[in-house]
Amino acid sequence: MTAMTVDAPVSSEPPARISPSRTLRHGLTLAWRNISQLKHSPEKLLDTTLMPIVFLLLFLYVFGGALAGDTHAYLQQLLPGLVAQMAMFATMGLGTALNEDIHKGVFDRFRSLPIARSAPLIGSVLGDTVRFLTVMVVLVGFGSILGFRFHTDPLSVLGAFALAYVFYLAVCWISVLVGLVAPSPETVQGLAFIWVMPLTFGSSILVPNTSTMPGWLEAWTKVNPVTHLADSVRALTVGGPVGDHVWYTLAWAAGIVVVTFPLAMRMYSRRT
Repeated sequence: MTAMTVDAPVSSEPPARISPSRTLRHGLTLAWRNISQLKHSPEKLLDTTLMPIVFLLLFLYVFGGALAGDTHAYLQQLLPGLVAQMAMFATMGLGTALNEDIHKGVFDRFRSLPIARSAPLIGSVLGDTVRFLTVMVVLVGFGSILGFRFHTDPLSVLGAFALAYVFYLAVCWISVLVGLVAPSPETVQGLAFIWVMPLTFGSSILVPNTSTMPGWLEAWTKVNPVTHLADSVRALTVGGPVGDHVWYTLAWAAGIVVVTFPLAMRMYSRRT
């Protein structure tokens, strides 16, 4: 485990109060620990690297001709939707890694350090940013090779990926909660798929026009936060009306954090 620098001597109990700035500093230190582990074990990013390539090729050439009549035209609609899907899928490894650390006793060591109680969880979430960056770079890079092009200005494109990153950070806390609840690392992936699959495939990521869906499914897509994220990214990268999708996405992200963060902290206190 990478050595940590803290501001006070090691003690059995953390200080009664730790300022938000120190909490963030402790979280960033632990985030660097996670990033360092990826540097020494790059194979942990193998799934993140291959996943966007596999999904892009599969969906493009299976559905492209049927849905758009042309794979090139469908690529312009598909890739922005996959940004939302990959943001969801990239969080799944976080819960597994967290659960493994708990079983190895890593978090017991953290509790003996004079750091903020939430710092280990914050560090896990921020350190997982590497997965988000990797999957987005691979997705856009491979999509560009196939012919995808941005049709808006650079600021709008940057805003699209910033929005996806904000939503990704929020969803990470669901993955953290699953990792804390699951009895073993082997069960984390199964539990994660239970909530990830309906959110991703029951949305507009593959089919921008959801009016042809059954009424109950269309109603679900309209309230699905992944739909709002996908439509926001699509409008900001290839053009079209943004509407209220950005605000709905941000509202959902805030709501997810408000609900899952205190639950994760409570489960963390019980598990460690």
